[in-house]
Amino acid sequence: MTRPAEIEVLRAGALTTVQDLGRPGWAHLGVPRSGALDPAALRLANRLVGNPEHAAGLEITLTGCALRLTRATTVAVTGADVTVRAGDRPGDTGRPLTVPAGTVLRIGPARRGVRSWLAVAGGIDVPAVLGSRATDTLSGLGPSPLRDGDRLPLGEPFGEPAPVDLTVGPAPPPELRLRLHPGPRDDWFTPTAFDRLLGSAYTVSPLSNRVGARLAGAPLPRAVAGELPSEGIVLGAVQVPADGQPLIFLADHPTTGGYPVIGVVTDVTPLAQARPGTTVRFHGPER
Repeated sequence: MTRPAEIEVLRAGALTTVQDLGRPGWAHLGVPRSGALDPAALRLANRLVGNPEHAAGLEITLTGCALRLTRATTVAVTGADVTVRAGDRPGDTGRPLTVPAGTVLRIGPARRGVRSWLAVAGGIDVPAVLGSRATDTLSGLGPSPLRDGDRLPLGEPFGEPAPVDLTVGPAPPPELRLRLHPGPRDDWFTPTAFDRLLGSAYTVSPLSNRVGARLAGAPLPRAVAGELPSEGIVLGAVQVPADGQPLIFLADHPTTGGYPVIGVVTDVTPLAQARPGTTVRFHGPER
């Protein structure tokens, strides 16, 4: 009996998870969307190996990982600036790489940025939960974060890799500018709080993760001291806990929360590559 094609995890790294485009549509049941923090980077990696854009790959955080592929296949890595090696052969981010059976694939630590996305021809064929194979680090849905010694099944290849020689993503900027729409609870803050949020520089905290990017900077004073009943939370919501420091919710965010939301960031994708200490500035919607 032929053993199914697999990825053997030799070194899982700081946090490596299975991710696809997530499980939207379940927030009313308390289930976050989850999925890749930079969906475009995962879509690109999948196109480079001939997969559908929604196929499951790996999201690799900061320290890289080492994997052995038990069948000959094609892989692609996108996202952070990392070293890619298949055995003794160097590869490039943003370019398809043919990997012989039994070869160890090494993704090095991120030199710039935080996260990389690895696609393998055929996709990672773990069981789907609510229509997605994504690991949700908050609710625990989907496969657990990878550990040394894990084995992940691979699906059958879908088609030929995209006819692309090399696709290079932009380097993470030293300062992020995020567009912010006010509300729904901006009236819970003093009149100066929103101006302070737009006029101040914040830095990304080391306590950030896939649930949210915690920021450190000028605290935002409340006008209402009472407690807010839990209400719905969306991707990009800027919640302000009791310490006044804003928190931007990311892919694994809770679907409800009790702290007031002063505004909503329209695109959180840049935060996927924001290292601790990165400067964040907000600006209001264009008129």
